Amino acid sequence: MKGPINCMKRFHRLAKLSKGGSSVLGWRGIELFAAEKNFGIAGSILALERCTNSTSCRYNYSTKNGSDLSRDFFVQQWLEGRKIRNADAKRRNKGQQYAGSRSSQGSLRRLFSGGFDSYDGAKRPLRQPPMSEPVTGYLKPTSIEEAHLAPLLARSNLLITRDIEWANLAFGFEQENQYAIVDVYYPHSPVGYIREQSNLIMRQLLRSRRPFVAYITDALGNELFRVRRPFWWINSSIYTEVNGKEIGVVHRRWHLWKRIYDLYLGNEQFAVVENPGFWNWTFTLKDINGDVLAEIDRNWRGFGFELLTDAGQYAIRFGTTDSSKHHGEDQQLEVKHPLTLAQRAVAVALAISLDNDYFSRHGGWGFPIFLVEE
Repeated sequence: MKGPINCMKRFHRLAKLSKGGSSVLGWRGIELFAAEKNFGIAGSILALERCTNSTSCRYNYSTKNGSDLSRDFFVQQWLEGRKIRNADAKRRNKGQQYAGSRSSQGSLRRLFSGGFDSYDGAKRPLRQPPMSEPVTGYLKPTSIEEAHLAPLLARSNLLITRDIEWANLAFGFEQENQYAIVDVYYPHSPVGYIREQSNLIMRQLLRSRRPFVAYITDALGNELFRVRRPFWWINSSIYTEVNGKEIGVVHRRWHLWKRIYDLYLGNEQFAVVENPGFWNWTFTLKDINGDVLAEIDRNWRGFGFELLTDAGQYAIRFGTTDSSKHHGEDQQLEVKHPLTLAQRAVAVALAISLDNDYFSRHGGWGFPIFLVEE
């Protein structure tokens, strides 16, 4: 009760001043009181600054010398102050309404576009996890584009995980694919993300043959490169672009049962993938001599995941550039020579293409499904 009583006492003191000789002090004192009541000390300071710069305060000296000011002048000053306070209140209300609409839109967007909150700027790490390989030898950047790729691709192993798409699972609503990229040596924090951007109608009509652009970012959300996949009918292609410049492409070759892909850097082919098909989920990148360069494995995530969802997980093994360096007891992939940073970007594009070509076949069941735990 002390707070309201003190406020009333101060108000009466200011009113008495307004009835006395210093009318300007009285009117401005009431305005200071109202500002402090609504906005605290900061509001009173702001009102005091307005008083200092206002016309009425410039007339304060003339009031003390006996010159009279009309009541209409003070009424006009009070109305101007009231307009300013009303405008401030409207801005605050609009800000609160916008924040509420953003939160509701974010919840709806997460339902129909995937489950990674990191794309909305939430739960994002404070810094990029360090690179697990030295940027030397084959990994030494030879261009500005390759230097842009180093924070994500200077690593011997990457794990790309696609999240469950609940709207697709329950209602058959095709969503934009989203993935998290993790370095197996820093498993507690993602090193990057992949997010598809495509037309909603095209997704529903064309499904896995739809055109899209996927943006690959680091852990802080900075775009590193993107992949572009146009509409296809028989053989798919996916292009890798860094800073708007195309650096590589992956072309799929038609075969009755085999899964064959040709990987190009510029106009030069540097690897080929020949998977025997059926239940073989290992895709090995080999050079023209048949030597192993890298490997992409689709991991088994459990019966419920594989039967009911498209939530795949892909392990990309680039091998290591330093044979004397061992991370625990992990066995590194033996490669003829490591891929360059630009070639690794094309390999990531291949993993995205594999997921859309062969492992995105599940529609919806039309009703909620409860997944079996692994």
